[in-house]
Amino acid sequence: MNLANKLTIFRIILVPILIIIPLLGLKQEWFGIPITWILVDIIFIIASITDKLDGYIARSRDQVTTFGKFLDPLADKILVLAAMILLVEDGRLPAWIPIIVLAREFIVSGYRLVAVEKGGVVIAASKWGKLKTVTQMIAIVLAFVDMNPFWECFRGTLSGGDFILNLIVTIFMLIQTVATIFSGYDYLKGSKKLLK
Repeated sequence: MNLANKLTIFRIILVPILIIIPLLGLKQEWFGIPITWILVDIIFIIASITDKLDGYIARSRDQVTTFGKFLDPLADKILVLAAMILLVEDGRLPAWIPIIVLAREFIVSGYRLVAVEKGGVVIAASKWGKLKTVTQMIAIVLAFVDMNPFWECFRGTLSGGDFILNLIVTIFMLIQTVATIFSGYDYLKGSKKLLK
């Protein structure tokens, strides 16, 4: 097993750790942020870095494998959805956002299965897909340290740094949601000929 695939597996192993930390009931705070969510954020950042790193290593060393092609996108989906569900459970993210992300992933995964069966037709990542990935990671990283619910900045209850952070999280979550919808649409549009 090459290094890129080991990093992908490491990213999947980090997900259960991400989920367990909030269950530990750590009470300490750092700058008003519970240490629990700082640790979760650090693990998410490390996992996100391995996502970029494993792809770079696989391409630069010419070590792209079928196993890596299968597992890498799966690891990304598991990581992002686990992070979003943690935020939903903590009352800081509305459930409709991860539902949209999940629906898009089912559509794209279904398309890929059909594409492989029909001879490996591939649609390159669109600008919407790239925007989705970047804004998703930024939104989640910041959401873990924003202790206020999504959209709270527009209810007039926040001020100062709390308002700014919540506004940034809200904007990035909305951008990633729109990008998720449009990148899913791009896949559907690209698959019309294939499905016919």
